[in-house]
Amino acid sequence: MSEPVREPLRIGVLGAARITERALIDPARTTGHRLVAVAARDRSRAEAFAAEHGVERVADSYADLLADPEVEAVYNPLANGLHGPWNLAALAAGKHVLSEKPSASNAEEAAEVREAAVKAGTVFMEGFHYLFHPVTRRLHELLESGELGELQRVETMVAIGAPGDSDPRWSLPLAGGAVMDLGCYSLHAVRMLAPWAGGAPRLVSARGGERAGAPGVDEWLDADLEFPGGATASARCHMAYDGLEMSCRIVGSRGEALAPNFVLPHLDDRVVVRTAQGERTERLGARSSYTYQLEAFAARVREGAPLPLDADDALATMTLIDGCYRAAGFEPRPRTRL
Repeated sequence: MSEPVREPLRIGVLGAARITERALIDPARTTGHRLVAVAARDRSRAEAFAAEHGVERVADSYADLLADPEVEAVYNPLANGLHGPWNLAALAAGKHVLSEKPSASNAEEAAEVREAAVKAGTVFMEGFHYLFHPVTRRLHELLESGELGELQRVETMVAIGAPGDSDPRWSLPLAGGAVMDLGCYSLHAVRMLAPWAGGAPRLVSARGGERAGAPGVDEWLDADLEFPGGATASARCHMAYDGLEMSCRIVGSRGEALAPNFVLPHLDDRVVVRTAQGERTERLGARSSYTYQLEAFAARVREGAPLPLDADDALATMTLIDGCYRAAGFEPRPRTRL
């Protein structure tokens, strides 16, 4: 059961993206937060979205939503290339921001978002919801407890079937690509193991494949990384895969642990642990990782509770993404100008 919130967040939604129902609408209902306003490029679409999901009112434009004094926090699920510009605009308007990943199109823009967050003094959080679920927390606990021994190897793979050819995830001007949509999870999960690996990982090499008919856009990319303590990592992603895979495997000197679906643990909440004492399967619960995320975001806004995701973390991830693109023969994503 979630703890009652002293005062509901008053949230405005930029756009009517499909992810919003799972990432915000359902969690807000569960945790009692208010969906104050929504705006979309097409007002009729925003009106239909508001009617379906119980949003209190419709704003005429994104700018009007940001100017609404009752909106204190903004959720940004727009196309990748629109994350940076509207994150900057929301911060400039003094709003707290929960942005879908990635936070920007490239590291240069992510640095501007970080500077804007510092200037605004508001909460900025990139939506790596998986980090708050007990599945990921358990993987970290297994390292912290010493049951797995010293970290030696981590392997992450995030892959889905191909979106349609007209999907914005295949658009270079909108900062599309497999790494932007999927590999960011693979890389972020590796980065989060730094406390048990002697520090942040460095990129060793990367290779990828271009999407046919979409010059400059990666269909898949594999990255090899190494930690200061000697452990190695593989972070892979594929956006035209035969099936769904979102796994994280951690290998230590005394055993290993596998989360078959660390990104969407409500679909598979298992952690399989193998040591010299045998194999066991732990189930960590199918409650949505997005619900845990919204609770953590609200606790930060209302009570100043610690939050592992901020604009500094977002910049570190985007810097690594840009490095992977360059190492694999691609260019970092271009900025989208409004």
